[in-house]
Amino acid sequence: MKKTLAVLTLSVQIVSAQNMGQKLDKATKDLMDSSGAIASNLSFYVSDESGNFIYEYQGSKGLSTASTQKIFTAGAALETLGKNYTYTTTSSYSGSISGGTLNGNLFITSNGDPTLGSWRYDAYKPESFKKKLMEAIKKSGITKISGDLIIDDSYFDHQTIPGGWPWDDLGNYYGAGVWGINWRENQFDININGTDFKSFSYPLEGVKWLNDLKAGGSSDQSLIFTAPHSNVALINGMLPGGKTVTVSGSTPNPPLQLATEVKQWLKESGVEFSGKTITNSQIELEGKQVMEAPKNNIILTYQSPTLDKIVYWFLRKSVNLYGETMIKTLGKEKKGNPSFKSGVTYLKEFWKSKGINPNMINFADGSGLSPQNYVSAKAEVQALLYAKKQSWFDAYYDGFPVQDNGMKMKSGTMRDTKSFAGYHTAKDGKKYVFSIIINNYQGSGSAELQKILNVLK
Repeated sequence: MKKTLAVLTLSVQIVSAQNMGQKLDKATKDLMDSSGAIASNLSFYVSDESGNFIYEYQGSKGLSTASTQKIFTAGAALETLGKNYTYTTTSSYSGSISGGTLNGNLFITSNGDPTLGSWRYDAYKPESFKKKLMEAIKKSGITKISGDLIIDDSYFDHQTIPGGWPWDDLGNYYGAGVWGINWRENQFDININGTDFKSFSYPLEGVKWLNDLKAGGSSDQSLIFTAPHSNVALINGMLPGGKTVTVSGSTPNPPLQLATEVKQWLKESGVEFSGKTITNSQIELEGKQVMEAPKNNIILTYQSPTLDKIVYWFLRKSVNLYGETMIKTLGKEKKGNPSFKSGVTYLKEFWKSKGINPNMINFADGSGLSPQNYVSAKAEVQALLYAKKQSWFDAYYDGFPVQDNGMKMKSGTMRDTKSFAGYHTAKDGKKYVFSIIINNYQGSGSAELQKILNVLK
């Protein structure tokens, strides 16, 4: 009797899966017929929560993913580094302290904490770091600094932007690079009325502007262009006239920005300082030997939020800076090389070791901003299924946003690219894991893909 019941249950499950597969196939073909989309531009894969195949439409071995690429980076980081991993920023000094005078240099160094000065965490905002640093200086007895303020940004290599990122993206907030010291998520905001700059979120150090803005339209159609270490920024495009709009850009030199702000903090706190503020990158550009931060004489150790909290915002708000920092960290920790290339190589090796065909994952970065990322929907589902079995899954799953159609899934958007990947429990209790990617599509990609996914409801 038990055997008969088991066979009957299995038969019902198979029929149910077949029915769902047929519905998904019809919805997919309807999209192709109604839009004239090229069949090779779509990749779609659905399984149940146990990994049993339900439906696949594979027009190409791999398509540009946009931000659903983040599901690979987040999973590899949580497993490799651990959900309790933290980044560390320290302050130390060279020389000695005598009669309140530091006869030496004050250093600030980090292993690339992407959250330093971030506004996303109540206990880690710029004011928090300022307060703790000034308290540490006061506690050490320093009232005067005879030397320089050195920002040691040498933890990673000098390449701050992954190869392949479009130039149009680099100066905008989502195109912020990764430095040995990151500050305020390497982002600044400008309040602009028409074509006139009204105010900055904070004074941007050493940057001069070329303004080619035009007033018109009803939405923000502007682009900011900055480059690492550059002191020239360009803004062009169009902004609505007659109202103030906030436009966000990427800071061209975050370590130098931090140095400038710390100098101001010292002045406000009554600490006498007349030396230079300089970064190790600047020292190298001057042809001099970098100034290594002392391992002793540490006056402050400042820990980041734990990695699970970083991953939450990485997935929930698609913070590209977090993903590229994790890529560099993985490269440094696992390969002894903090380059993007090394980290991306490790990312591919990690997922290959979990059973994903390497031909289905051609990574170019950790965030999906590069159009050179090519991944199949099946590979994304395999990564989601693997994550579901791991001890860190709750932290991973928590970061997935709930989209407009009520489904919990990560989205990806780039020019002519739209993707979704995630988990869904249908009204009848069936649980699905899915990924859908479309490229070179001129319609409303988000609405059309969600229409297909709604079949799973």
